Amino acid sequence: MTEVIDSIAALRARPHGPRLVVMTMGALHEGHLELVRAGRQWFAAQGLSPAECEVVVTVFVNPLQFPDATDLAAYPRTLDADVALCRNEGVDVVFAPSVEEMYPHGDPVVTIDPGPLGDDLEGAARPGHFRGMLTVVNRLLMLTGPAAAAFGEKDFQQLALIRQMVADLLIPVAIVGVPTVREPDLLAMSSRNRRLGAGRASAVAIPAALERLRSSLAAGAGIDVDAESASVARWLAAQPGVDSVDYLVVRSEGLGPAPSGGEARALVAAVVGGVRLLDNVRVTIGEAS
Repeated sequence: MTEVIDSIAALRARPHGPRLVVMTMGALHEGHLELVRAGRQWFAAQGLSPAECEVVVTVFVNPLQFPDATDLAAYPRTLDADVALCRNEGVDVVFAPSVEEMYPHGDPVVTIDPGPLGDDLEGAARPGHFRGMLTVVNRLLMLTGPAAAAFGEKDFQQLALIRQMVADLLIPVAIVGVPTVREPDLLAMSSRNRRLGAGRASAVAIPAALERLRSSLAAGAGIDVDAESASVARWLAAQPGVDSVDYLVVRSEGLGPAPSGGEARALVAAVVGGVRLLDNVRVTIGEAS
């Protein structure tokens, strides 16, 4: 039976074994459930049975990571449906605190500095976003005390920064990265997809653009990565229903400069029907050097 907890005191008072935490802002979908499953698989690989472990899903729309108040207000909130999905998945606890519970003294004065990567890509488009994200992730890790936390690769920059924070602050938790879950038409699953409306059909241009870029980069050694990325970005921007392309870039797996060859990561942010969508895929640049 899934227990819904909205207070920190009740969460801390609950006896538990090794914990998996899956942090969400609600509006749950199959991608979130896959995080739960992947986390359980990680525990199984450590020799622990599901009965020995507790799964906690947090549902909290964190105002610190929304520089745009309009975006915060528009974010879908569907707690009853979220709890039902968690119950069907066998989740033990849904922790759904209020803003006042999480930030009883107002916006925190002490926050987590994401470093230079926090000002790049999504950080450039959404100033302060990653500071707010890391601050709440750190707080939820302290409150839940998990052995492992599962995060999706769809928000790849977020995952990279969480891994860096955990390493730098010596937080004793395993970060389990989970491949992006996609719709049948390859659109990456996202809570924002439900806001697309008539733009839903146009959004498939985003994964199509990534596939175009992946194919062109694999063509051979010595390819001009920046030129190929710019060409595909222009193609994406010209597709019907695509409002704009914020970026389409290739980086190393650590989100540094793209390597001259071998494995890398292509990342895109585009606006479709007024909704900003993210996606990324692993790519191979020519032949590995």
